[in-house]
Amino acid sequence: MSIHIAKVHDVLKGEKTYGTTILVDRLWPRGVKKDDLEPDVWLKGVAPTTELRKWFGHDPAKFSEFSTRYTEELNASNDKDLETLVDATSRHPVTLLYGAADRDHNHAIVLAKWLKK
Repeated sequence: MSIHIAKVHDVLKGEKTYGTTILVDRLWPRGVKKDDLEPDVWLKGVAPTTELRKWFGHDPAKFSEFSTRYTEELNASNDKDLETLVDATSRHPVTLLYGAADRDHNHAIVLAKWLKK
């Protein structure tokens, strides 16, 4: 299983991606034109719920608790997008694309860790 994580804005600047590119945000990344970013697939259903995302607010102090809550959401999910993602990661390399500004405290990190388990 080969899972890479990349910030959307870095990919637009030329950062390399690997395998299938999958946008894992519920909302389209701020400031990015849809013509400029063409992920292979956009799986909104794997992102944290709106309520959890708003509670977290990208506050690094809340990241540990956010990780726990998001992992619980993933464990309880029966969303087809999550099924699609699990299937994709089991068959070929993927790059999870995210739009958050913080490279160290974002849901893509938690999602990749969950997928590897």
